[in-house]
Amino acid sequence: MSSPKPGALHGVKVLDLSRVLAGPWATQMLGDLGADVVKVERPGTGDDTRAWGPPWVGGADHPAHDMSAYFTCANRSKRSVAIDLSSEDGQALIRRLAAQTDVLVENFKVGGLTQYGLDYASLSQVNPGLIYCSITGFGQTGPYAQRPGYDFLVQGMGGLMSVTGQADTEPGGGPMKVGVALVDVMTGLYASNAILAALQHRHRTGEGQHIDVALLDVQVAALANQAANHLVGGLVPQRMGNAHPNIVPYQDFPTADGHMILTVGNDGQFERLCTVAGHAEWAADARFRTNAARVEHREALVALLRAETVKRTTAQWIDALEKAGVPCGPINDIAQVFADPHVVARSLRVPMPGPAGELSTVASPLRLSATPVSYALGPPALGAHTEEVVREWLS
Repeated sequence: MSSPKPGALHGVKVLDLSRVLAGPWATQMLGDLGADVVKVERPGTGDDTRAWGPPWVGGADHPAHDMSAYFTCANRSKRSVAIDLSSEDGQALIRRLAAQTDVLVENFKVGGLTQYGLDYASLSQVNPGLIYCSITGFGQTGPYAQRPGYDFLVQGMGGLMSVTGQADTEPGGGPMKVGVALVDVMTGLYASNAILAALQHRHRTGEGQHIDVALLDVQVAALANQAANHLVGGLVPQRMGNAHPNIVPYQDFPTADGHMILTVGNDGQFERLCTVAGHAEWAADARFRTNAARVEHREALVALLRAETVKRTTAQWIDALEKAGVPCGPINDIAQVFADPHVVARSLRVPMPGPAGELSTVASPLRLSATPVSYALGPPALGAHTEEVVREWLS
């Protein structure tokens, strides 16, 4: 599947010195949108995530385990060059490439590239229009700036684990991380947004700039309503399992054959839920008439609902509630996600070329009518494009 039209970022050159997830996630998005992304990797080993398997691209018997499934999630739409940054020749080559680059993304420790003369201050001298994005755990300033930062660590430090998981009083209670490296993913999204803003600024002024994106900053910003509940109301949000601090009913409920999710966002939806459940009188009950009242009387309402939801199967509830316009859904495992007819219709599984034949990746969620995302360039083999990139960029 490839786009017949140039992408929105066609002509933008990106030098990607990042590894693992946050930086590669940002540059993959830029590549999907048409930028020419060149991934700089260590000769012989490459990005750390190449070795984060199994599973491996090509299967367990593939002779060269240099591409894990993990690596493929964040490295399509790129070309790979193998350059030794610790060598003078490698540093000189990066400086020459950076002189031709629009955007450079790196996630070394603060000051880590200064010793090589590859920091923003040095490279902006040879390319004043360079947009240089640094992704770190804690940012370029502050008392934690020199600390290494990892997604799991920041989920704890940034408050996410304090509101994720069952309450301490419940079985299995205690802090819990999210099931994917969500801070890294969000950091990649914030970084790509900042890069696009910097490109627009340069379009107007010709000026490049240094972008400082930190995992901890992103995690705190993404606390959203939980942070607002604290800053405005003085509350310290706690773990509530699958319940919502501000909306009721908005959680999972047991059914005759499993569980379902109810996300009732307004009083009209609640009234229709009560009718479907055979208890229209609940909507008139002063304890439940408004969302604020339902939040106050959460325990009583949830107990009443659970007593009813176990009487029908998940499919029966979803069928009846969808007809009534009440938001609800199943709790799918990942295999069920990719088998879901809507996911299939939206083509969220994308076949791409790979070094061991065709492989599948997850589609970009960006749907642009005039400049659609391209899936022509699969995750690259280590150093596969070194000569090609040097010839194209430096000739």
